Amino acid sequence: MANLKELYEKTAELKAFYTGGHIQWTNDGEHFLCQCDDVIKVIDVNTLSNPLTIGDAAEDKDDSDVIYTFQMSKDNETVVTAHKSGLIKLWDRRDGSQLKMWRSGHKGAIAKLAFDANGTNVASGSTDGNIKLWDITHNTCTSSLRGALGVFSLVKYHSDDSKQLIFGAADDTKIRSWNSKNGKETVVYSGHFSKVTSLEFTVDGEHMVSSGRDRVLILWKLGEGKALKVLPVYECIETLALLPPSFKIPNFTKKVGTEGIYVACAGEKGIVKVWNVQMSRLMFEQTNSLVSPANEDGGLAVTHLLFNEARNMFSVVTADHNIIIHDLESFSCIKQLIGFTDEVLDIIFVGKDESHIVVATNSKDLKYYELGSMDCKLLKGHTDIVLALSCFPTRPDLFVSSGKDNTVRVWSQIDYNEVKCIGVGTRHTASVGSVFTSQTSANFFTSVSQDSCLKVWTMPKELDSGETKLNSSHTELAHNMDINCVSVSPNDKIIATGSQDKTAKLWSDDLSLLGVLKGHRRGIWCVRFSPVDQVVLTSSADATLKLWSIADLSCLKTFEGHESSVLKVDFLSKGQQIISSGADGLLKLWTIKTSECKMSLDNHDGKVWSMAVSKNESIIITGGSDSKLVTLKDVSVERREKLAKEREELILQEQELMNLLHDKKLIKALKLALRMERPLNVLKIINEILKSGHDKLAETLKEINNTQKETLLRFAAEWNTNNKNAHAAQYVFYILTPEIISGSLKVSSLGSFIEGALPYTERHFERLTNLLQDLNFITYTVNCMQPHSVKNQ
Repeated sequence: MANLKELYEKTAELKAFYTGGHIQWTNDGEHFLCQCDDVIKVIDVNTLSNPLTIGDAAEDKDDSDVIYTFQMSKDNETVVTAHKSGLIKLWDRRDGSQLKMWRSGHKGAIAKLAFDANGTNVASGSTDGNIKLWDITHNTCTSSLRGALGVFSLVKYHSDDSKQLIFGAADDTKIRSWNSKNGKETVVYSGHFSKVTSLEFTVDGEHMVSSGRDRVLILWKLGEGKALKVLPVYECIETLALLPPSFKIPNFTKKVGTEGIYVACAGEKGIVKVWNVQMSRLMFEQTNSLVSPANEDGGLAVTHLLFNEARNMFSVVTADHNIIIHDLESFSCIKQLIGFTDEVLDIIFVGKDESHIVVATNSKDLKYYELGSMDCKLLKGHTDIVLALSCFPTRPDLFVSSGKDNTVRVWSQIDYNEVKCIGVGTRHTASVGSVFTSQTSANFFTSVSQDSCLKVWTMPKELDSGETKLNSSHTELAHNMDINCVSVSPNDKIIATGSQDKTAKLWSDDLSLLGVLKGHRRGIWCVRFSPVDQVVLTSSADATLKLWSIADLSCLKTFEGHESSVLKVDFLSKGQQIISSGADGLLKLWTIKTSECKMSLDNHDGKVWSMAVSKNESIIITGGSDSKLVTLKDVSVERREKLAKEREELILQEQELMNLLHDKKLIKALKLALRMERPLNVLKIINEILKSGHDKLAETLKEINNTQKETLLRFAAEWNTNNKNAHAAQYVFYILTPEIISGSLKVSSLGSFIEGALPYTERHFERLTNLLQDLNFITYTVNCMQPHSVKNQ
């Protein structure tokens, strides 16, 4: 029993940092500013850390003043935000402090914000069709720009401040320009036939390029309302970026001075393209895109395209909140940042040294993280959401996935950084909810699906780098309702399935039924075999875990403690313990022999769908519906060592206290007893000092510091509740109260201390008053009796 786990401690947490909306890249390329729920998170590109959060995060989501959009000034010094409450706030980008706040006065919500080139003026474009210009130095609205209809999709100052121009485009698809000083409309640029999504100004400041959902790029000359060039690009464009005067991309180099306006654009196809707008020529089309095309026509795949000149890099921001950084020259992928994983559905460790994890989220792409740095790569293959993962214990470089696309896939870790799909199985007719690999070999794996079928798949003998077609050797209609889980025994002889029909079933390796486990009151979410005993563990939506005997199919034990469905379970400590995660957000550690819950951790805000345990059980990674990945480390040994050390120190201190009391070194004994938090010993010492008189106690209490005096007051308040010890308590109050009144002794929670001490003190005073009255009455009676007795003599 010595090797049992006692405690796991959270060591790392990967949280969402971009949940959609606006995103900006700092000029130096070091940080991204990302909209995340009701705040803006500043993310370090290199370390993925979150050194700063801008905005006021509320505890309760209902109380939060949601940020609709934000904009960073050109010099990266300030950030302006527009809020649900109608407020506009100005923040310092360096430390996140709020500099200014004012009410917008718009009739609708603010959709777009823009800074001018100097960072002294801000424009706010609203859903009410108006743009307001703000002088942020004096906090005044200088102009209200009218003319547009509907919601603004674009508000932008001209990059050359001397031109004094501001541009806006709303639902009426026209790009309008106004004089930013007097607010008069100058030119209306008509050419787009649907929503205008992006606008960029050329280096010479005389031309501009716009993109729209009407599948064209338009080149304009400033001041002329008619399009110079309309370039069809055959996809809805959401974002574009102007390239510098000289650049290099694969198979093309542009030098300074050579003619042409070059823009990179992206939209529904998920591919970055570079066009020479003047020549109407496609210069580059990305071939290594990690972005899936939009599902429906006119949908979104890429939402932002950010070019950073300092680093010569492109960032592609996808509709499912991933940020993919490419080097412009080679267009190779440098880094992938996962802004928001949505629900984490499954996690497995991969690789010989378990250096990586693979995570299935609410996405068709798998996420392959390097554990040390949490660098991520997207693994593409499935065409719908991936639901389950399982790794071969004997071949940690191989793993299996299954998803809503009705397929199972086998993946191979080719080297440290690369994973490839090497096999596909397509025999299921509904989404495949769970997979489990063979334990003693890499010869087969099992899958269960919403089509109520359990399948055994044969692994091909030769695994080449192409996608081999997988064949199922056995199929069985296993349950009447959805099957939630499947598991294979440690010797590969038995397969277990758990279903919504409240039963778990045991099958032989050729899928003949061995037995049915009945007893749960609701559907079964997870089933696992013990690594050492002939038992099966099941967890259910009835909030319980049950241990079953394989021999006679009887229920051996039931564990109760979760408040809702238990979603994932596993054995630890060579089958002596169980770890479970639930829909209540809790992770619980159980000891089978005593049936007690040793640990309960609350690290998630929702259902904990997934849990991965490393081979040596030192690390557990959990993920759930709150988009968090939490890493936990086994600190049982450290905890035992710490407790042993504390016990040892306590024994030594107790011995020292006894010695001091024996030697009548009362001041030292008092200090030690206060430090050890021993009220009874302190009381004995105080009573011992009081034998030498009240003055002696006053002298002694001058020797102790304020922290010790505060502890003594707390103890005295406890003694004061008992008549026998009230004498010592009242003396302590009497000596220390003047110090509290003068302010030389500061007592935390003084009010509650007085509230606790006063009623008992009043009771003692009343008792002493009554006693004194009784004594005076006896004296009076005795005095009255004395003359009478003298007379009688």
